[in-house]
Amino acid sequence: MRKHRNHDAGFKARVALEAVKGERTVSELAAEYGVHPTMIHQWKKALLEGAADIFERGSRKPVEVDEETVRSLHAKIGELAVVNDFLSRKL
Repeated sequence: MRKHRNHDAGFKARVALEAVKGERTVSELAAEYGVHPTMIHQWKKALLEGAADIFERGSRKPVEVDEETVRSLHAKIGELAVVNDFLSRKL
């Protein structure tokens, strides 16, 4: 029995695109890439379901912001502004 493998997104996309093209059967692709045909069907389905999201305008998910990181960055900006002001007076 084979060890469970995690494939990266690029690999999954490449295999799913080949499956969508239909130039070779899923069984042939499975044999070539060493994955189970069921996985290829799942990747193909995910590709087809998610393809419409690529073309939606303004649908980018808002970036989650860590408040603690923001506070520390604002503090660093303030510190650097004070140092910059001090050095500009000395020159």
